[in-house]
Amino acid sequence: MFVARRLHLSCKYGAANILRGKRIQSFNYSKSTKRSSGKTDVNPQLLIGTQTYPRSRLRYAAPALVLGFTGFIGFLHYNDERRAVPKGITSSNSGCGCGSNTTVKGPIIGGPFTLMSTQNKIVTEKEFCGQWVLLYFGYSFSPDVGPEQLKMMSTAVHQLESNHDQKILPVFVTLDPLRDTPFHLHAYLKEFDSRILGLTGSASAIRQMAQEYRVYFKKVQEDGGEYLVGTCHNMYLLNPKMEVVRCFGVEYNPADLSREVLKEVTSVS
Repeated sequence: MFVARRLHLSCKYGAANILRGKRIQSFNYSKSTKRSSGKTDVNPQLLIGTQTYPRSRLRYAAPALVLGFTGFIGFLHYNDERRAVPKGITSSNSGCGCGSNTTVKGPIIGGPFTLMSTQNKIVTEKEFCGQWVLLYFGYSFSPDVGPEQLKMMSTAVHQLESNHDQKILPVFVTLDPLRDTPFHLHAYLKEFDSRILGLTGSASAIRQMAQEYRVYFKKVQEDGGEYLVGTCHNMYLLNPKMEVVRCFGVEYNPADLSREVLKEVTSVS
């Protein structure tokens, strides 16, 4: 009887173990099937040899290009901000070496320069300290806008001097130093107003000054070897500390220009 009971228990629990083993095997099989159908159990070595390696190179190349471009833009921005002082910041350089601290109203436009006058004399920004200056960038071979701007400058300066006893020094800086030699520039400006001081110089000196004053210009080639100079024809009003206080475009007429200049001059008197 004891033996029969022992055999009964062995058969009972043995069958249970067998069934449980089948369930475990079935579960493991189904789990393995899910992994295989989801393509997660793949040999990493195959990925390195076929797909992972090229993708890794592209993955690192794209961020490198983005970082390089961002760095280049940051460099240009920093280089431009070196000459710009935000509003309300005190600047220790007044632009002409006068040695006075000035709280600027906006970004600084202008800087030191060394050019040649029509009398073959070296002229720097320090020559203009202590007087108001109306500064114009152009070139003598300009077919239309240049002559009109010089006429407007001459008329405005004459009105300010005769009607309001305000002396403004008109200065013309050429953007075409190759053709605007001191002799040629002197003869050209004499046709408009003998008070206009003409400045020229080497190509690098002109380029530096134009950069300091944010003046865009570009040589535009024409047929027959001739060329024009594309520019915005900027005209600036500088105070006695050689600080730019106003910028005038081609939309002004002589009356408007003289009125706006007088407004600036009398506001600090």
